Amino acid sequence: MTAVVVGAARSGVALANYLAGNGERVLVVDRKTEAELHDELGHLPRGVELKLGGYDESVLAGIDVVYASPGVPWDSQLLNDARRLGIKVSSEIDLFLRLCPGTVVGITGTNGKTTTTALTGDVLAAGDRPVIVGGNIGDTVLDRLDEVTPRHWVVLELSSFQLESVEQPRFHIGVILNITPDHLDRHGTFERYVDLKARAIEFAGADDFAVLNGRDQAVRALASRTRGRLVWFDEHRPVPPMPLPGRHNLENALAAAAVGRIAGLSDAAIDEAIRSFKGVEHRLELVGEWEGVRWYNDSKATNPDAGRVALSAFPDTRVVLIAGGYGSGFELGEWIAGVRKHVEAVVVMGASADLLAKDLADHPKVVRAANLEEAVELAGGLARPGGVVLLSPAYKSFDMFKDFEDRGRRFKTLVHKRHER
Repeated sequence: MTAVVVGAARSGVALANYLAGNGERVLVVDRKTEAELHDELGHLPRGVELKLGGYDESVLAGIDVVYASPGVPWDSQLLNDARRLGIKVSSEIDLFLRLCPGTVVGITGTNGKTTTTALTGDVLAAGDRPVIVGGNIGDTVLDRLDEVTPRHWVVLELSSFQLESVEQPRFHIGVILNITPDHLDRHGTFERYVDLKARAIEFAGADDFAVLNGRDQAVRALASRTRGRLVWFDEHRPVPPMPLPGRHNLENALAAAAVGRIAGLSDAAIDEAIRSFKGVEHRLELVGEWEGVRWYNDSKATNPDAGRVALSAFPDTRVVLIAGGYGSGFELGEWIAGVRKHVEAVVVMGASADLLAKDLADHPKVVRAANLEEAVELAGGLARPGGVVLLSPAYKSFDMFKDFEDRGRRFKTLVHKRHER
């Protein structure tokens, strides 16, 4: 069999390695150049063919299947050309789900996916079955497929991009945390985005479970779209205190606890896993405390709703907020209300700085920074003992950084550097 892998990033490299390792001829195509992909290409096996710097329909000659990386739009020209020619279009997560012998938990939502996926993995690990966590978090799933046995729990974080790329995704336990507008530049409408999130439960059978957030209007409306057994996670069954701030982390814990109960774990085991959970990098991550000021890295807040939720985690606290980045078409009303309510001073940066400064013109303290380094210095000068400096951009990172992880790590480096002087 001969396959084309579209996209040479992490998922594409994992696909190429898996397919080549199983004797398939593989052609990897990407619009980026060899120089731009230098690090990724070093992880490809020998024998994989490359076409970089652009491609067209000609790469489909003699091809049996096309695998698209998550960053490739599902309606892109090459994928549509493949469909027109009768060539199967698939993805890493689609291939994994077809081959995986374990019991799969699929977790999606606009915000909180990574934290809930990691916490659910910890909860299930308190039982007597082995657990693998992957998807949009940690290792690519194909890299670990050979480890999976029928006894394994496999906990997957699933983005809308990944759910779109699976023909009929079926999970023994599908979890939807929340749905607010995001990625509309790719999906077009909020309705389409909701439809993609619903795929986490739409193909469930009568013996499967749909774990839903009854407090979220968009999620609640999806209850009629599943044959799985409905489980509403709510606050009726308390969970123990967590080391992570914010009501949203309480909801994340409730979702993980619901999965644990479905899996047959005791409340005591679930509570201990929640109590000992340390959180995930870039999600309200405490960087440290200096001179009475706590510094938090919430770089994963890549949309206004995530930013609003982060602000609500610090009631009655003097917050200096660092915000701004790449993005357009966001509804900022609730985020702006949260800034007015919770934030003492705002440092804006990035491509959205002018827009944010205009929208926050009535806020008593808004300053602009040319870059993240200046933002850290300005925020440090504005913060007072007992307060918080919070990087929670409410925008994506692509204007100034490789991704939100790059932004968050750079922030932490700058914060530590500032306090080493």
